[in-house]
Parts: sequence; C-alpha cells; structure tokens
Amino acid sequence: MAEPTTETLRTEVPPKVVDALRALVAAGWYPDLDAAIRDALQRFADSHQDALMEKFVREDVEWGLRGED
Repeated sequence: MAEPTTETLRTEVPPKVVDALRALVAAGWYPDLDAAIRDALQRFADSHQDALMEKFVREDVEWGLRGED
C-alpha cells in the first residue's frame, strides 16, 4: 500500500492567528486556508532545522565519547 502524500492534523489555533491567516487568503497570498497553514508549518520547520541537526550531532558526539554500544 502506498503511503499518503499528506497527513491530516487536528489542533486548536487562537482566533487571532486564524484571522491573520484568513486575511492573507483574502489578500490573495494563498488560495485557501489550508495552503496558508501548510506554508506556515513548513516555514516553522525550516527555520528550526539547523537547531535540530545540531542537537543530533551533539548527541552523536556524546555517544561516541562515551564509547557505548
């Protein structure tokens, strides 16, 4: 069975954030609210990628220094 190309998430978002996203849709920045949310999540993930990779490297180095299997 093929893996889905998207996954559905359910969350609660403050009305102020939803209003801001709807304003971006109304201004023509996004075709719909779903696209605005996907872009926001992708930008958040991208902006934290370096910190996440640094964490993994530090963990690998610590593991290597301890010499544990």
